[in-house]
Amino acid sequence: MRSEGSAITAAIDEAIRIGREAKIPVEIWHIKAAGKPQWGQMPQIVAQVEKARASGVDISANTYAYPAWFNSFSAFIPPWAHDGGDAKLVERLKDPALRARIRKEMETPSNDWDNEWQEIAGPEAILVSVVQNPQLLPLQGKSIAEIAKLWNKDPFDTIFDLLIQDNAFTQVAVFGMSEPDVSLALQQPWVSVDNDSQGTAPDGLLGQEHPHPRAYGTFPRILRKYVREEKKLKLEEAIRKFSALPAQRMRLADRGVLKAGMWADVVIFDPQTITDRATFENPNQLSQGMQYVLVNGVPVIDGGKATNALPGKVLRGLGYQP
Repeated sequence: MRSEGSAITAAIDEAIRIGREAKIPVEIWHIKAAGKPQWGQMPQIVAQVEKARASGVDISANTYAYPAWFNSFSAFIPPWAHDGGDAKLVERLKDPALRARIRKEMETPSNDWDNEWQEIAGPEAILVSVVQNPQLLPLQGKSIAEIAKLWNKDPFDTIFDLLIQDNAFTQVAVFGMSEPDVSLALQQPWVSVDNDSQGTAPDGLLGQEHPHPRAYGTFPRILRKYVREEKKLKLEEAIRKFSALPAQRMRLADRGVLKAGMWADVVIFDPQTITDRATFENPNQLSQGMQYVLVNGVPVIDGGKATNALPGKVLRGLGYQP
């Protein structure tokens, strides 16, 4: 998508046109109304997609159903300042004149670039999640508002100095979506579920990172929040969004449903107890309530305990060539 924010309507129109003219399927990754000025636009976005579907375009979408996205912190900086790579970006952030220009452009509403600063309520909406500089590790899980107070600097200087100290490697969670928009998108029958984060162990070297909680909690969270508590989805609808629908979209004909002749990818859980534990403040927490998981017929979780079996296979698409 060319835009998920102020140009979302035009971006969807463009994706639809490409799909129609090239006669190829379209998948919106991920469907969202990003940025406070766009909050409340999901009904129009849904209507736009449904109109295209009714006209014959094979278009669908996916969501991870959290109100915050996860991105490189350097994306807050205007595009021209990235020319030449991260090293050049850091040089420009150190230059007082260029730094002032960057700040002014971030403070000025514009449709010329995806200005994330204009899409959030303030520095409290940016949560520092992953840093490369080990000296910055204590900042993981803190908001820019908290770090600004800690450093006795304004939010802009905090952003610029953090990027300098971390060589622009920093990853952040950005609270830029409204819950009604997230919920409405999830409920559409043509929207499947992804988590968009790599799975990692909560301990050891990888456990030192501070990922988006979707890395651990996406699917159990939907079962807890949207199925059990809020009743926005029926259980069977949620399961379809996790399994059959994405398999169908990926053209994986031998996976996604329980049926003779299919690969035996099976999960067994108690819908009354399954729950996510990962939070934005403390994401490295495994979900609870998943009793059995079989991958290709081999138990990888047995009675709630990992078996350390590795029966998974890389799934190749139709266009794969060795």
